[in-house]
Amino acid sequence: MRNSLILISLLALSGCVTLPPMKQIKPDLPTAWPTETGQVADNVAADWWKAYNDPALDALMAEALAHNRDLALAAARIEEVRANLGLAEADRYPEVGIDGNVGRSRVTGKGNLPVGSELINNNFKLNLQAAWEIDLWGRYREASAAARADLLATEFARHGIQSSLTSAVAQSYFGLAALDANLKLAQETLANRREAVKLQRLRFEGGVSSELVLRQTEAEAASIEVSLAQLAQQVRQQELALAVLLGRDPRTLIQASVTRGASLFQLALPPAIPAGLPSDLLLRRPDLRQAEQKLLISQARIREAGAAIYPNLSLTANLGSESKALSDLFSGPASIWGLAAGISQTIFNAGRTEAAVKAAGARQDQALIAYEQSVQVAFKEVFDALVSHRQARETSLAEAVRTKALKRATELAELRFKNGVSNYLEVLDARRTLFQTEQGSIEARLLQLVATANLFKAMGGGWGTEAESRTVLKAGDNTEKLAATQ
Repeated sequence: MRNSLILISLLALSGCVTLPPMKQIKPDLPTAWPTETGQVADNVAADWWKAYNDPALDALMAEALAHNRDLALAAARIEEVRANLGLAEADRYPEVGIDGNVGRSRVTGKGNLPVGSELINNNFKLNLQAAWEIDLWGRYREASAAARADLLATEFARHGIQSSLTSAVAQSYFGLAALDANLKLAQETLANRREAVKLQRLRFEGGVSSELVLRQTEAEAASIEVSLAQLAQQVRQQELALAVLLGRDPRTLIQASVTRGASLFQLALPPAIPAGLPSDLLLRRPDLRQAEQKLLISQARIREAGAAIYPNLSLTANLGSESKALSDLFSGPASIWGLAAGISQTIFNAGRTEAAVKAAGARQDQALIAYEQSVQVAFKEVFDALVSHRQARETSLAEAVRTKALKRATELAELRFKNGVSNYLEVLDARRTLFQTEQGSIEARLLQLVATANLFKAMGGGWGTEAESRTVLKAGDNTEKLAATQ
C-alpha cells in the first residue's frame, strides 16, 4: 500500500499543473479626501440619517429596514448561501449511515445443487457503515473557504442593497417635503392672488382701474390653481413611491399616507467631511468588500482545482450482525465487520485538470479587474457627490439672497403701481418672478439635502473620526476571522 501510494504520487507530481500566482489587492489611493468647508462633526455613524434630526424620518427608515422586499430577498439569499457553506463543510467529515434488512426465501430441493433439509431460509441483517475521503491536499478545505467567502460576499451585497435603500428612502422623503413646501407656497400665493382679484374687481367697478388689469389678475390666480392641482397629484405619487420602498402591503399602500416630520427648511443639514479623513475609508463600502470576497472566492477555487492533480484516499468501514434467526442477531457469532482503504489517481484526462486550473486563474483575473473597476466607480461617485454637495450649498445661498432681493422688488413694484408711476404689468412680472424664485429656493434646498444623502451613500454609510475610520478598516482586513464568525 505504501509503495503504491508513493508511486501514484510520483506519477501525479510528474504531470503537475502549475498554479497561477495569487493576485493581491493594491489600490492606488490618495492620502485624504479634499477638505470641505463648513461645520465639522466628531462622528457620523452608520445610522447616518439621524444627522437630519427628524424622528419621522428615523421611523420610516426603521420601517423600510424591517419590511422592504428587496432587503428581505437579499436576506433569503444569505440563508441559501449559508446552507451551501454547510454542505461544503460537510464534505470534510466522515459520512456515517445505518442499514438493515429482513428477508425470507425458499430454494428448490430438486435443483442441480444439493441443498439441506431446510428449503425456507430467513435472513436478518443490521449494519453500521462509515466512509471518509481524507482531505490530504486541501481540496475540500478550499471549497469550504470559497463557500465562506461567498457567504461574506452575499452579506456585503445585502449591505449594499441596504445602503441604496436608505439613500432612496431619504431622498424620497426629502422630495415629499419639497412638494409639501411647494404646495404650501402655492396655497399662500393663491390666497394672495385671490385677494388681489377682489381688490382689482372693486377698483374696476369703481372706475379706478381698467378691465385689463382685472383680467390679468384673474389669469395669474388661475395659473396658481393649475399648479396646485399638479402639485397635489405629485404629492400622492411621491407618497406611493415612498410607501413601496417601505415595503407596505397593497391595502396599506392605498389607504395610509406617509407621516410627515420636520419641514424642508427645518431638516438639519449634516456636517461636512472632516479635514484629513483618510481616503482608504472608502474601502469599507459594501460593493468593494463584496468585490474583494469574490476575488478570494476565485483564489480558493484555483487551489481547489489544483488539488485535483493529487490522488484521492478514501476509507470505509462497516460493523454489524447477520443471522438466520432474529433471536441470534445480537449474539457474538452473528457479528460482521469490514475495513477498506481505496486510492485513486487520474493518469490521463486529456488536459481537463490543467484547463480547469486555467479557467479558475482567468476568473481570478476577472475578479481583480472587477474590483479595480469598482474602486474607480466608487471614487467617481464620491468626487461627484462632493462636487454636487458644494454646488448645492452655494446655489442654496445664492437663491436665498435672490429671494430676499425679489421680495423687496415686488414691494417696490406694488408701491409704484399704487402711486400711478407704473402699470400693473410690472407688478405681475415681479410677483411671477418672486413665485418662481421661491420655488427655486425650495428646489435648491432639496438638492442640498439630496446631495448629502448621496455623499453618505458614496462614503459607505457616513464617516467618523480618523482614528475610528482606521479602526473600521483594521477590523475588516482579516477576512478569515470575519468569516469564522458566520
